[in-house]
Amino acid sequence: MYLEVMKNNSNVIYYLLGVAASNLGNVISGLAFMFLAHEITASSVYTTIVAISQVAPYLIFGLIGGVIADWVDKKKLLICIDLIRIPVVLLLVFIHQLDLLSYWHLVIGSFLIHCFGCFFNPAHRAILPIITKEVERMSVNSLLDTVTRGVTVLGPFVSILLLNTVEVIHFFTFDAITYVVSVILIYRIQIADKRLVNKSLSQRTMRDVFVSIKGFSIWVSKQTTIRTLFEVTVIMVFFNTWVWEVGLLLQLIETTSSGEEWYSILLGWYGAIVIVVNLLIPLFWKELSMKMYLFGSWLTNKEISDGVIKAIKNKNRITTIGQLEPWEKRP
Repeated sequence: MYLEVMKNNSNVIYYLLGVAASNLGNVISGLAFMFLAHEITASSVYTTIVAISQVAPYLIFGLIGGVIADWVDKKKLLICIDLIRIPVVLLLVFIHQLDLLSYWHLVIGSFLIHCFGCFFNPAHRAILPIITKEVERMSVNSLLDTVTRGVTVLGPFVSILLLNTVEVIHFFTFDAITYVVSVILIYRIQIADKRLVNKSLSQRTMRDVFVSIKGFSIWVSKQTTIRTLFEVTVIMVFFNTWVWEVGLLLQLIETTSSGEEWYSILLGWYGAIVIVVNLLIPLFWKELSMKMYLFGSWLTNKEISDGVIKAIKNKNRITTIGQLEPWEKRP
């Protein structure tokens, strides 16, 4: 079934390979920002700020990016964004080679990269229904999920290979290469559908953007289930980003001699478990409800909380957002 879809629709192959390249680069660059932030500052708080800079753009510009992506030529938008992101990440490498890289370069670079993601991600998702027939979408969505989660497993192990061959700064060089590959693959997607552009951007105003967002907000406020889903997801993102990712990295760096490598291994292991769980869930539950989602969220947060409590009892250091710690750039 899957092979038949890809055989009959070459656009699907280019789309999935583009997703793999783009996501792999995102994983690698995300690790680089975290590793370098801690290397430069040796501060849990400043490392946390870098993690926040990767999430904040989606809270600020996420809805705006979705509206804009719906108006313009999606293929051109994707190519333009990738072409812009290439010099941004390479600039960080260049600054590092001049021995001028500072913590705030990382914060600004991370924030900019993820601002572009606010426009790239919705446009990329919107192309899928355009390049597929209705009967193909279930299979392609399944393939997309497999590729996306597969990269979450592959990415950390690629980072281990890079850690043992090049400096962390060249994670960004690798990221730039994945953007080039993504541009080539997106360019090869053939789309004749007029739905690529809903209306010329020149005919739109900023007021139209906020009108669209207001309409969406009013609709969400009346949908109890959707609103609850959003609220719980925000909490889950908080625990995943600021407690799990940052806390785990700092704990491993302080308690092991090769914390960055162990961190990458655990992220890959975590991604593998997620894939297995996703494959097993349909075997036990044919339909998932909001209650099931809330239970899963509670169970996840409970496990994280138990880990924090055990760390405190063992007098191990954990990550908190509190008083800023002084830092100096390491030589």
